[in-house]
Amino acid sequence: MSPGKRAMDIGLALFLGVVLAPVALILIACLFATQGRPLLYRAERMRSVDEGFLLWKFRSMRPDPGDSGVTGGDKSDRITPMGRTLRRTRLDELPQLWNVLRGDISFVGPRPPLRRYVELEPELYREVLKSRPGITGLATLRFHAHEERLLAACGSAEETDRVYRRRCVPRKAALDLLYARHRSFCFDLVLIAETARKVLPRRA
Repeated sequence: MSPGKRAMDIGLALFLGVVLAPVALILIACLFATQGRPLLYRAERMRSVDEGFLLWKFRSMRPDPGDSGVTGGDKSDRITPMGRTLRRTRLDELPQLWNVLRGDISFVGPRPPLRRYVELEPELYREVLKSRPGITGLATLRFHAHEERLLAACGSAEETDRVYRRRCVPRKAALDLLYARHRSFCFDLVLIAETARKVLPRRA
């Protein structure tokens, strides 16, 4: 990661942390009232083929000690009513500002993968993870909605895993590598602006 990109990450994370602090406090109060503890969810993700870290989110699902793999239709009944709102608005990812400040992830880059898929496709992810993982990115903006539709149709953990590996991983990786070839400060700003347009509520 270039010094300029890291400086942008720190500056933007600090700015958003201050601006969105009231929103975070309201969300914490609502989560505590409707779901109880734990308020936060943490899961291992990979920043390289050899190095993992804990990614933080607001909890949007009922806990399951045996939970593993990506979220598909087989887990839809565990998503709480407030969790659906958090996921739709991506406010569940607000705690990831801490991951950005720590240097685990950037604002823009490939979404950090689960260890399972990195171990299954180490050479592919060796190339993808040459870019610091990010909160948003080209693959997130261009493929995430389609990925959700594909996985929502899955009725079991085995089917979710199979569909994700065969139909999602290669397409996301292709977009992540396309981003890596054209990566620049201006391109990052364009992707951040597009993400903001998708997330922020539209005026009537």
